[in-house]
Amino acid sequence: MRRIVLASTVGGVGMTAAVEAALDGRPALDIVEAGIRPVEADPTVRSVGLGGRPDLTGEVALDASLMDGHDLRCGAVGALSGYLHPISVARQVLEQLPHVLLVGDGAARFAAECGAETAELMTPEWRAEHEAWIESHVPPSPRDQWPDVDLAPWARLSADPETAGGTVTFTAIDAEARLAVGVSTCGWARKYPGRLGDSPIPPAGAYADDRYGAASCTGQGELAIRAGTARAVVAGLRSGWDPETACRAALDDLRDLRRDYGGSMTVHVVTPDGRHSVRSIGLERPSSFWLWDERDGAIRELPVEGESW
Repeated sequence: MRRIVLASTVGGVGMTAAVEAALDGRPALDIVEAGIRPVEADPTVRSVGLGGRPDLTGEVALDASLMDGHDLRCGAVGALSGYLHPISVARQVLEQLPHVLLVGDGAARFAAECGAETAELMTPEWRAEHEAWIESHVPPSPRDQWPDVDLAPWARLSADPETAGGTVTFTAIDAEARLAVGVSTCGWARKYPGRLGDSPIPPAGAYADDRYGAASCTGQGELAIRAGTARAVVAGLRSGWDPETACRAALDDLRDLRRDYGGSMTVHVVTPDGRHSVRSIGLERPSSFWLWDERDGAIRELPVEGESW
């Protein structure tokens, strides 16, 4: 069985680390975690980890999940603040706890117990941009009491399709033909505090099953949550569909949803024999994904196949 690493647009930062882990013979979970960690630590990737977008209160809160396709174990964290690598905390949830998902203060408490690396996630650039957004969008009152005001109207205003994506996803097939998938994100800019997207919810944002394949999503997570998109793709593979057909069917499901805000969704899928498809719906400009296939040995950036709503 040939080894495969597939990553979303911003995953290019971590491809070298992921491929090195694959060539070292490490298991798929290690490969995925190795690929995501450099993205989380790169402040120029403004949709993940350090330097990620803050919520309306100015807090950077991170979501991540990791799933093992061999036995369908998964671990996830949501609304985690103050820690650099939520994907590694999610890995510890998978390995240490009888749970799947920890959020907020509980996730931070567990991260501390694990000795996870702490970090000030809010960069000066985002702090200045956040303050400028409040200055330009919020009237003097309630600005003078911010954030101790009703935030719901401003969360609606912040629903910008340009900042509702950028999740990093990695999928790997290791030398034992085992699959794993992981995702990590800060969610969209100026979200309501405590908002979770699809990333920490495995049936929605990422799903892996060694028997059929793995799928992951980037884009407006609320859509994937409502449709259970990642699990729907894998269910299509289980029915005997090829990766492109499974992607198209999942995207067609999203067309039937009421959409109150602009946005897009990109689905990444890999089968156990290395076939893959990456398709999007609603993207307003071209996008790409990353692929390393042991068969040719090159890390390649490839275009995403897009379609409109």
